[in-house]
Amino acid sequence: MTDLKEGICTGGLWFNHEHCCWNSKNVTFEEKDKCPEWNSWSQLLISTDEGAFAYIVNYFMYVLWALLFAFLAVSLVKVFAPYACGSGIPEIKTILSGFIIRGYLGKWTLIIKTITLVLAVSSGLSLGKEGPLVHVACCCGNILCHCFNKYRKNEAKRREVLSAAAAAGVSVAFGAPIGGVLFSLEEVSYYFPLKTLWRSFFAALVAAFTLRSINPFGNSRLVLFYVEFHTPWHLFELVPFILLGIFGGLWGALFIRTNIAWCRKRKTTQLGKYPVIEVLVVTAITAILAFPNEYTRMSTSELISELFNDCGLLDSSQLCDYENRFNTSKGDELPDRPAGVGVYRAMWQLALTLIMKIVITIFTFGMKVPSGLFIPSMAVGAIAGRLLGVGMEQLAYYHHDWAIFNSWCSQGADCITPGLYAMVGAAACLGGVTRMTVSLVVIMFELTGGLEYIVPLMAAAMTSKWVADALGREGIYDAHIRLNGYPFLEAKEEFAHKTLAMDVMKPRRNDPLLTVLTQDSMTVEDVETIITETTYSGFPVVVSRESQRLVGFVLRRDLIISIENARKKQDGVVSTSIIYFTEHSPPMPPYTPPTLKLRNILDLSPFTVTDLTPMEIVVDIFRKLGLRQCLVTHNGRLLGIITKKDVLKHIAQMANQDPDSILFN
Repeated sequence: MTDLKEGICTGGLWFNHEHCCWNSKNVTFEEKDKCPEWNSWSQLLISTDEGAFAYIVNYFMYVLWALLFAFLAVSLVKVFAPYACGSGIPEIKTILSGFIIRGYLGKWTLIIKTITLVLAVSSGLSLGKEGPLVHVACCCGNILCHCFNKYRKNEAKRREVLSAAAAAGVSVAFGAPIGGVLFSLEEVSYYFPLKTLWRSFFAALVAAFTLRSINPFGNSRLVLFYVEFHTPWHLFELVPFILLGIFGGLWGALFIRTNIAWCRKRKTTQLGKYPVIEVLVVTAITAILAFPNEYTRMSTSELISELFNDCGLLDSSQLCDYENRFNTSKGDELPDRPAGVGVYRAMWQLALTLIMKIVITIFTFGMKVPSGLFIPSMAVGAIAGRLLGVGMEQLAYYHHDWAIFNSWCSQGADCITPGLYAMVGAAACLGGVTRMTVSLVVIMFELTGGLEYIVPLMAAAMTSKWVADALGREGIYDAHIRLNGYPFLEAKEEFAHKTLAMDVMKPRRNDPLLTVLTQDSMTVEDVETIITETTYSGFPVVVSRESQRLVGFVLRRDLIISIENARKKQDGVVSTSIIYFTEHSPPMPPYTPPTLKLRNILDLSPFTVTDLTPMEIVVDIFRKLGLRQCLVTHNGRLLGIITKKDVLKHIAQMANQDPDSILFN
């Protein structure tokens, strides 16, 4: 569908440009992209591919198809599944921390996200499919959980399945099963016990094996931009690799700040009310700017593949247009040589591509279409890396007698690999935006199959993280969690204040009393009144209002369902029927309405802390167990309740921020 914007294959409508020309007998080495089976839109509509008018027809059709794909994507998201937009990773992090977003991992979200992800990527927008694939995998995991009682009724077990699903998603996206497990551990999961680790590993293995058996690219590789380098790197090259790390950190910090500012503007102004128009405008601008430059016109995955590629004898791309190309006796490994006209032209085009990608990605990420950030970030880094790599290569060629080169780079040797610089740059930029380190390095070396390049990748990833952290503490996913107001407790940060549970709990001194249910003295009507007058998701149950001795905790949802079912199925339950949360109800006088026993929906062991528990411990409990609320008692008497939102507001207050500025949507 990406190639459909440029033309169509008469040999089979389902073939892209490359597959269309694979079996053609009329392809030359210099023009490997041209074959009679592939027709551009100008050839189909006006029977010629030459001249200004043909160029305008191709340009117009390119923009038209891009707009059509983008319009279909945003319309399907808006009408059927609003949760299918974005990358989904911030929300999955929030869900795994114990917060429920109803419908976020449902079947409609799965179906619509799968369809619209194809459309959004095909439209040529500056976005990737890797992040959304994690969301898609988690939707599959959640839907499968409903098939088994063990997982349907146990929230903790379900979260373990979602952790494994996230690993499988990255495994499929990059063909990197180990990287997927580490990504789930480092970036997504909140609680990751050892058994989840090997189960995630198994899920990622099966995902990668299934993808390999399907062979989507027809070349036995799991990703489009798999490369293999064999040239060793030299110690001096750590300097440019660290420079790429610094660039990645600067780009990451710049991107997060500007993207969050733009997304906040979208949320707080009229712009957010017109998602379809916004997507169409950004798509139109992207397509109009992309078509004249061949590096922006091709899909981003193909661009990264081209930039990672190490020039061999059989490469006819502009990036490999060096002088005296064929004067070699070393097989396919070519020595450093002077750049030709094509390389210089490619450098200019790549510099323009870099500027366009940097600017357009800021406005694209966060729109109402499925959009990942891995691929655009890698593209920015790969372009910067390739530019630096070619610069270093030419420097080594023309000045091989300099002190920094003469000890390891003799004339006619293959010293510098520009594709390696592109790979290191891609890792640096992705690290700067997401703040990943271990999983990023593993994903990159699984992509390239090059174990000897772990040190350059580690140097770039750590430098980019340090630089980006110096300019802003949050990665892009944490920044979006904060922007959307999700109640997420960052597990990596320390809480070092000396406050107590009684300082945070509700109700405070002058607040109205806590809404509670009694275990044996409230009627159905009393409980229904409390349900309609409040919005709380659960209620503590006490022995009596006087004693306030805690019995348990009951969820609002369970109460509503139980009362509705009792009214329908149980004879004689009316508004004056008394609700009992005790094990045995006392004998009732004749002619009184039957009682309603609800002990089976009562949580008899809700999580409680005493009023003198330090908040440091309370915060740790909320983090480790993914709690939503915790009751506060004193000698068994209920004093109040602490919710996750109370904890977040308290942390903000301790950091001298306005606690009311933390909005929860």
